[in-house]
Amino acid sequence: MERMTSAFAHKMIRQLTEEKQYWLLKEENGCSYCASADEEPVIPDYHYDEVAERLAEIDNKILKIRHAVNVSNCSNTIEVMGETLTIDMALIRMAQLSKLKDKLDRMRRQEPKTRTMQRISARMGVPEYLYINYDLGLVKKDFQETDERITKLQLALDRYNQTVEFDVDI
Repeated sequence: MERMTSAFAHKMIRQLTEEKQYWLLKEENGCSYCASADEEPVIPDYHYDEVAERLAEIDNKILKIRHAVNVSNCSNTIEVMGETLTIDMALIRMAQLSKLKDKLDRMRRQEPKTRTMQRISARMGVPEYLYINYDLGLVKKDFQETDERITKLQLALDRYNQTVEFDVDI
């Protein structure tokens, strides 16, 4: 049993994934070989059972670490701007807020009136304009508030990821 933070767990998962790639490449390069009929073959040092066992061990460690992270994310909470969220809820909220921020950013960059050539007017030579149908000031205010919420949520998640420990049965 090991105690670790979420940040450390994710670092371990990255290291294990790199190690797994090493063994997969070793298997790919060693599980077969080419030789001409008139030469002594150079047989790579490859043992299926050893590589398969090592890959299974790595997958099992990743499985246990990811499970422990998920359990921790579902059972621990953070407080952000008066809202209590489990970590998994905070991650979902972060994704929602990021999409909202992107939409608000597009809307706040829109000019109140823009000349357009997308549709051909019934009377040639008469310009057409695209007008926004919302309060640009309100959109800019909502953008700033959303950006602030994302920042506070990210800081709370960073603090959690760096400080809260949980048990991993490796």
